[in-house]
Amino acid sequence: MTKMDKIEPIIDARHVAVSFKVEGGEVEAVRDVSFRLYPGQTTALVGESGSGKSVTARAIMRLLSKRARLGAETRISYAGEDMAKLSQTAMRRLRGNRISMIFQEPMSSLNPVYTIGAQLVEGIRLHQKMSHKAALARAVELLDEVRLPDPEARVQQYPHQLSGGQRQRVMIAMALANRPDVLIADEPTTALDVTVQAEILHLIDDLKERLGMGVILITHDLTVVRQFADHVYVMQHGEVREEGPCARIFEAPQHPYTKRLLAAEPTGRAVPIADASETVLSGRDVRVEFMLRRGGAFRGSYHPLIAVDGLTLDLKRGETLGLVGESGSGKTTFGQALLRLNRMDAGEVTFLGDRIDGLERRQMRQYRSRMQVVFQDPFASLNPRMSVRQIIEEGLVVNGLGRTGRERFARVQQALRDAGLPDTIAHRFPHEFSGGQRQRLAIARAIALEPEFILLDEPTSALDLSVQAQIIALLRKLQAERGLSYLFISHDLKVVRALCHRVMVMQGGRIVEQGPTEDVLTRPQTEYTQRLVRAAFEIAT
Repeated sequence: MTKMDKIEPIIDARHVAVSFKVEGGEVEAVRDVSFRLYPGQTTALVGESGSGKSVTARAIMRLLSKRARLGAETRISYAGEDMAKLSQTAMRRLRGNRISMIFQEPMSSLNPVYTIGAQLVEGIRLHQKMSHKAALARAVELLDEVRLPDPEARVQQYPHQLSGGQRQRVMIAMALANRPDVLIADEPTTALDVTVQAEILHLIDDLKERLGMGVILITHDLTVVRQFADHVYVMQHGEVREEGPCARIFEAPQHPYTKRLLAAEPTGRAVPIADASETVLSGRDVRVEFMLRRGGAFRGSYHPLIAVDGLTLDLKRGETLGLVGESGSGKTTFGQALLRLNRMDAGEVTFLGDRIDGLERRQMRQYRSRMQVVFQDPFASLNPRMSVRQIIEEGLVVNGLGRTGRERFARVQQALRDAGLPDTIAHRFPHEFSGGQRQRLAIARAIALEPEFILLDEPTSALDLSVQAQIIALLRKLQAERGLSYLFISHDLKVVRALCHRVMVMQGGRIVEQGPTEDVLTRPQTEYTQRLVRAAFEIAT
């Protein structure tokens, strides 16, 4: 008898099954999954994108879509009650209070019209009796707890004013606000850089130990699983292929799928490009400044934040340039400024010899099909009211590509196949896909226009290791065939090493180190880059 057999589980899930109604029948997303979660234990659900991990977690929280149906034999016991049978009113009392969830996509989980402080205060006051002032003070404490810089200013800001990693930390603060019994963490560190990832996971681990909290960790990062999980369930096609103590799964995996999953790792290096290659994109002394508000509604004051401080960049045809750095270092702001997607305060930008920094919105239209973006948060960048066909075809229609509807649809199907998706999904909608599948939809939309340059903002952050390898291979193939140039923004240095020719390291809006990828990652010169490399290639301690 093990130690856990003597303790009552917090959650005892039995025969969990979830199916979705689709055109022409039903899709079984989860089939007969059973697991137990104990106090002070971290249980990890791992598997490829679309394996049913997130659907299983949403079934526990009863946050499934209207098309979803729980199986008749599903039992999810918590505190002596079957949550599969509880009313929505009873579930609302549990959600965010006794059972919390950190969602995979922070931008679509935060309300864009309310400040960060207002959203934190709402969750605190809903379950705890305290004044607005006390709840706001608690919100500041929580943001400080998850290592968000300048928490007093952040509570006055809106979600769009924070980076992807900072928004993820806000979501973690919201989930931990009421000190829950169960924390379901769905890819909790997806948008975080490696150094903050270690801090956040240690924070969750510390709270688990102190409060006896049970943690369900859903992730594709096996390094994280190996360090923080106690028990692992390996899922594929909605079923559990293998389960057991973490050490046993990693040291002696039994199932062929588990072995393949553990063997997946970004490999290879970028193929060298010719020195005489033409420059596709050039930025000179680019500067972007924002005004941050501090203080209350009547005594507030504004302070400048220099997000991009006079940066210069040259990108050649067929080259992949990596832009790395911690969350909030200015990577995405710099990339979007180069594409004229946000306002520049100073600097020059040239695209294939043409100055574009002074062009009006209408004048930029002729360049838009030639420069594309794959955004960090795929769900927020895909219109939920449009089908896959409409999402990909929209750019073709706007740019006059394809003479007939049939010709455009053929290009949509080809883009889906190029992105590693079946071309039979054109009638489906974004919410019907996993996070990794949505990321591939975003890539399909970008490549359908046959651009010459793509800004890839964390394109593999939502993908498991095996799909990461497929996307890296896809990007390499497209680059070789079409001479594409990529500006690759990422915190995953393993992917950067496999894909990028050169790398630039950003900190506080400035470039602190740059050079050939292998040189920077194997012989980093600055203490900051050395810290990033240690956190990426060694298990954080």
